[in-house]
Amino acid sequence: MQTIGIKDLQINPAILTRALEAREYTLITKRSKPLGIALAFDDKIVIDGLKTALMIDAYQKSLISLGQLSKALNISKRETMKLLSLSGIDIIDYDFMDELKDLDSFL
Repeated sequence: MQTIGIKDLQINPAILTRALEAREYTLITKRSKPLGIALAFDDKIVIDGLKTALMIDAYQKSLISLGQLSKALNISKRETMKLLSLSGIDIIDYDFMDELKDLDSFL
């Protein structure tokens, strides 16, 4: 992976163009801190990204289960749970307030 500073990009944007044409991942930094990653456009990225986004949306709407999501994305349930967690999506649908009401009625 190549690293390019934002100032270098301002002076010579062809650096990034050459890296993308060579299909290299490129880390872009600002004051030596990571700012973003550039990668060459590819139909597979778009198709896989769209598929993943649509399947996660279906999971969030309870249209498919965790197992169905795993199969659709062709990854293990463990990897699916990690993906959902990294995306900030609840893996378990749990309503704490309902549990408190049940506990109150029990007591």
